[in-house]
Amino acid sequence: MKKYWTRQITPEKHGSEVTVAGWVWEIRDLGRIKFLVLRDREGFVQITLKPGKTPEHLFDTFSELNREDVILVKGVVEASKIAKSGVEIFPREMWILNKSKPLPIDIWSETTDLPTRLKWRSVDLKRPRNLQIFTTASKILRVMREVFYEEGFVEVFTPKIIATTTEGGAELFPVFYFERVAYLSQSPQLYKEQLTASLERVFEIGPAYRAERHNTDFHLNEFISVDAEAAFMNYADVMDILEKIIRRISELLQTEKTEVVSIGESVPRVDYGEALDKLNQAGYSVEWGSDLTVEMQKYLTKHYGLVYFIVNFPPSLRPFYTKNDGVRSESFDLIIDGIEVASGATRIHKREELEGEMKKRGLNPHMFESHLAVFDYGMPPHAGFGLGFNRLVTALLGLGNVRYATLYPRDRYRLEP
Repeated sequence: MKKYWTRQITPEKHGSEVTVAGWVWEIRDLGRIKFLVLRDREGFVQITLKPGKTPEHLFDTFSELNREDVILVKGVVEASKIAKSGVEIFPREMWILNKSKPLPIDIWSETTDLPTRLKWRSVDLKRPRNLQIFTTASKILRVMREVFYEEGFVEVFTPKIIATTTEGGAELFPVFYFERVAYLSQSPQLYKEQLTASLERVFEIGPAYRAERHNTDFHLNEFISVDAEAAFMNYADVMDILEKIIRRISELLQTEKTEVVSIGESVPRVDYGEALDKLNQAGYSVEWGSDLTVEMQKYLTKHYGLVYFIVNFPPSLRPFYTKNDGVRSESFDLIIDGIEVASGATRIHKREELEGEMKKRGLNPHMFESHLAVFDYGMPPHAGFGLGFNRLVTALLGLGNVRYATLYPRDRYRLEP
């Protein structure tokens, strides 16, 4: 039924007959001349009803319209110097496909508070800003996949129901799995490492679950994770790939005139020790082995720009599978506008070293035997990263809260809608 998106209705279509469909965004009755603005996912277009030019019965249809009614319009396009988009449609036929009740929240302004907006999320998603956020997020995903394929990666899908922890110590969501207890996966880490012994370079974009009792602007308990792992690479190599991805995304969004965090000619790689020195000089009290807060990371943007890596963390701050020399690990975080959006590292690829790290952290290697067994049969040196996609969109678009970048957020207090 629908033949055109609103963005396709341009002055070049002058004189053409088109069929558009969407929702009534605005209604203006100026007496003899009447206007309505139709909204779809791509934007807006003005529909103009004028005596002598519009069939009489359509004025009766117009009088029945309310905001957010679903309509289908067939009409003729005319270039216009008055209409905001430079074009309007004079309808020949118009159908009301479904009526809308008055909305429970105001989508025409930003006055509604976030909890109420999330309660009525399917209605809130009608906002033009939300439509922009999630269509942009889709384009970002496409760019990421393009870069991975260019770099020789294979897209994979790993289990989300697992028998044990993948990172050690992190809280898991238990699920009933027939006669036993299983858990929701917090990361595809162990699977993607195993796959480097066959597919060499793999990536996965999918949900991950963490039973952490956070209640911050940047934590969710269900989120989209972008994971990559590559054989015969180290942490510097995968940082190069991650930097390429971020740069390509930035170029895309700048082309589309979307306000985004800009990236310099190169992304700084800041040693963890150097970062601590900068923070302590600024009056923060940060000891070796301390994690950095968002406030600290935002302060460091004054020295390194809005996009930078922190590298060479102490082993105690990294998971057990991270390669290290006992003092520093071959690891990194990617920080954008003060928000940690990705973490990665060179991995330990020898079984005896991996078992040693497990024991240091109080983990029982026997619990990981199905994973460790893979290391007996030719595990290559490898490295990778995990990126929080919702955080990335939040940071790049300056949204301030990861829930704005999530269709239906799942956090400690929210399980509906």
